[in-house]
Amino acid sequence: MNQLEAMRVFAAVVEGRGFSAASRSLGVPLPTVSRRIAELEKQLGAQLLMRSTRKVVVTDSGRHYYESVCRILESIADAEAEAAGEYRSPRGQLFITAPALFGKLHVLPIVRDFMASHSEITARLHFSNFVANLMEEHIDLGVRIATLTDASLIAVKVGEVRQVCCASPGYLAARGLPHMPEELVKHDCITTSTSGNPIPWLFRSPGQAQQSVTVAPKISVNAADAAAEAAIAGGGVTWLYSYQAAPHLAVGSLAAVLTAFEGDAVPVSIVYPAGRLVPQKVRHFIDFAAERLRAALHEVNSCCDAAFARSGTPPPLT
Repeated sequence: MNQLEAMRVFAAVVEGRGFSAASRSLGVPLPTVSRRIAELEKQLGAQLLMRSTRKVVVTDSGRHYYESVCRILESIADAEAEAAGEYRSPRGQLFITAPALFGKLHVLPIVRDFMASHSEITARLHFSNFVANLMEEHIDLGVRIATLTDASLIAVKVGEVRQVCCASPGYLAARGLPHMPEELVKHDCITTSTSGNPIPWLFRSPGQAQQSVTVAPKISVNAADAAAEAAIAGGGVTWLYSYQAAPHLAVGSLAAVLTAFEGDAVPVSIVYPAGRLVPQKVRHFIDFAAERLRAALHEVNSCCDAAFARSGTPPPLT
């Protein structure tokens, strides 16, 4: 048995949560995956996985072995990358993750420009609102819109996004303007959630603690661009990050409301794994992307300043 191959198969089963997913990701037949796992368990004298007709569960022994396997495979990947010259010059595949709409609007154009001047780099982009584990999924870097607490990541802050409550001018003309966050209970609200549970909307009164308002949604969607479109169509009030709202605020299809109660700004950072050598492709991309993202976020927030001024309320951020 090829021990390294067996380790890679085992890791793929754990990460894909099943034999079929591992077969697809590795491009090997399903019987080969099953045989490699059986051989590995026999050699180790331990059960790594519990199988049923519906799912695969990792045993305690399997979980500890998986953590060791990840370290081994990562060391091998680093050695292969170094041998290929990724630490001497920018080359190889650059795997980037970002929130779905932010990635489409702001990361993808930067990657296209970066690729134009780096012929030895290829790009793999994964845009999703689910937070990926960079180490486990072998992702080079990501863009995070959040206050970061993960010590395993190094963060390069590139700006911040604001929290904008907004609705279409037509809806506000028909239903009236909310003057306090509590008044949202009288309005049709459009919420965004990937879990099915409404995400609280955050507000802050001048000089007061941040306040959380959980509204009863008239419409609930799983993507911010869908929430924006529903609001533009007159479906109600929605709550968006500034980069999601800015294009619609700029043309007047959405109007900002409750601007005096804007919640705290949220940091935007480029992140990459700590505690390891950083390939030149990652260093070069961060240097290239950071200033461009800072400029894009400044433009987004300037658009919000203008929208807040039109609403008659001074913008809370300068």
